Amino acid sequence: MKFIKSVFHEMHLVVWPTAKENRRDTSIVISLTIFFILFFALVDWLIKNAMLLFVK
Repeated sequence: MKFIKSVFHEMHLVVWPTAKENRRDTSIVISLTIFFILFFALVDWLIKNAMLLFVK
């Protein structure tokens, strides 16, 4: 029973992010995801073309 009470006590101490903070964090995640997709696509394309050059 003491464990349950301490869990409820800790949950009251949690500070949830605001809607503005959620939007900011979400936009950062989406931006970084797009950046890394483009970066790895470029690296993959460069490696593929470099390998094609050496095979010929």
